[in-house]
Amino acid sequence: MADTENMAARLAYHRTEGAGPTIIFLPGYASDMSGTKATALEAWAKEHGRAFIRFDYRGCGKSEGAFEDHTLADWRDDVLTVIDQLAEGPVVLVGSSMGGWLMLLATLARPERVAALVGIAAAPDFTDWGFTADQKMTILTEGRLEEESPYSDQPTVTTKAFWASGEANRLMFGAIDIDAPIRLLQGMADAEVPWNRATRLAELIRSADVQLTFVKDGDHRLSRERDIALLLRTIEDLTAPQ
Repeated sequence: MADTENMAARLAYHRTEGAGPTIIFLPGYASDMSGTKATALEAWAKEHGRAFIRFDYRGCGKSEGAFEDHTLADWRDDVLTVIDQLAEGPVVLVGSSMGGWLMLLATLARPERVAALVGIAAAPDFTDWGFTADQKMTILTEGRLEEESPYSDQPTVTTKAFWASGEANRLMFGAIDIDAPIRLLQGMADAEVPWNRATRLAELIRSADVQLTFVKDGDHRLSRERDIALLLRTIEDLTAPQ
């Protein structure tokens, strides 16, 4: 079983060889592949002989580029690069927050490759509902918005280019034409993604095999030990031989 770190199309990644389908973790906004969920999934994959990839989007973590130079569409293309160049056969996309948006966009672009999806506090269309009118005006007039981050001592920056890319790639205005099985994990104490967004997303996805699990006291990250255990059980159940 190999564990590698390399650059493919300017992306830093770790790849664990093993049985398919290949599980690919998609981080959230301004996050990277070193987070608790990504590394826990990697440890599980190694223990069970499963193929797994974690990576950094361009401008994030160890990947090349500057964060503010990239957009949602760029990071969607990074996901497609990983699917096309690093993974063999079917893949299971596990998307956290913005990664949940990217997993949907990637599945629409590569429906034949995606066997299943797992969303953790999935946040499609957050450029629409995740900002106040004043914040949107700041983005449009000043070109960027800086906010304190609850996860870092560095501010969270949203650029006008990212916001515009998000608006151009909104999904939750009608049926989302995805037929793959999907599991959505959502904390009801999430201060960033209202839990009723998950309900609406489950309604809009065309697949009949959609399951939504609420964690009543769960926050946005869902990174506690019991949250990780739920994630691993979900993936085990979803990928178990039929």
